[in-house]
Amino acid sequence: MSRATLGVIGGLEMLAPLTVEEERQLYPVIERGRDAERTLVSTSSMEPSDRRRLLRDRQSGQEAESLLLRATCGLVRTRVLERGYRFGNEDLEAAGVEGLVNALHRFDPSKGNRFSTYANYWIMKLVNQAIQQQVGLTDSEMRRVLAYQKLERSHIDKRLTKRDVAAALNVSQSKATEVIQMSRELNSRRFESTDFNAVIDVRETLATGDAPPWVIDELRKLCGKDFDAFWQYTFRTMSIDEIAKGYGISRQAMSKRIDRCRKAVIESHKRSDFRSGSTISEVK
Repeated sequence: MSRATLGVIGGLEMLAPLTVEEERQLYPVIERGRDAERTLVSTSSMEPSDRRRLLRDRQSGQEAESLLLRATCGLVRTRVLERGYRFGNEDLEAAGVEGLVNALHRFDPSKGNRFSTYANYWIMKLVNQAIQQQVGLTDSEMRRVLAYQKLERSHIDKRLTKRDVAAALNVSQSKATEVIQMSRELNSRRFESTDFNAVIDVRETLATGDAPPWVIDELRKLCGKDFDAFWQYTFRTMSIDEIAKGYGISRQAMSKRIDRCRKAVIESHKRSDFRSGSTISEVK
């Protein structure tokens, strides 16, 4: 099965994604290969013809696993981008690939689940662990930050108070304040290497390392679920084609989403009520 090569991730050649049917056609081949491997290891003597057959099955199974692995590498890119980091972050890239490989070793095709669905859990688990190590958070702190960020995503149109956060996370208001601050610091760290001079029709330059947390918060509110795509495209960390592939939609559809975000930001930029009278171009 010949497939287009899309690049390299963590030393793995990234191939174009498989369709549902193509992926499921690999599962019986993988199962036969694994059965053949177990038989070859456990059986000391057998007919030469049987051994050749088992060796062929094992080789076919290994090739099917390799194809499945490389065709699912795009999930690593998608998950890292969703966390808001530039894809050039080698630590997160390596962590995501490690999660993908772990998923392949544990995947049971006979249970009927798609590999990409199963792999997603392991990729996110190891990417989050890598982020946790980078920013120096404890396990409990990281869990609370992730829970808070999930809460934010589910209340895009509402500015959450510390009382809201405390109730949702079942912590005290002082602890909720700490969690909110940790999340904001994490967001600032995520975007610190980017240049803010390409946002809409901005007349002043603002380096994202200097971007106060409220700027990111406001942009998240304005863009909603398309914030990451808007940010990545605006700051040239990925092309619109790459972002569209990560979201699994067409280039035209992604372009429309980004245009909607840009329009929302421009309109907010012109309003005097944007963050108590401030506009993005006034932030220095």
